[in-house]
Amino acid sequence: QVQLVESGGGLVQPGGSLRLSCTASGSFLKINVMGWYRQVPGKERELVATITPDDTTNYMDSVKGRFTISRENAKNTVYLQMNSLKPEDTAVYYCYTHMRATRGYDFNWWGQGTQVTVSS
Repeated sequence: QVQLVESGGGLVQPGGSLRLSCTASGSFLKINVMGWYRQVPGKERELVATITPDDTTNYMDSVKGRFTISRENAKNTVYLQMNSLKPEDTAVYYCYTHMRATRGYDFNWWGQGTQVTVSS
């Protein structure tokens, strides 16, 4: 059993900042890629940012220069620092992990989602 606990969402004014965090716990051998996706009603879930164990990062174009993803491997935690937030960033943000099970196979796991609302 794996758990991903997210925190940090909320309501913020345009131009403001939020920091999301996600901590993994449970039964797994190691965590490979960690990341964040987001989804708005009626649209597909889209990739926001990912980070590998050696800190190689990838961002969607619309957040480059505003969002920063980071991780603490010792704490099995990934962060998303979101600055200069815009109303179009409003969405449910989901933590994502690509893990290796103790039995040796790889699998994906998702958090429950945290709402981010950017509005004046």
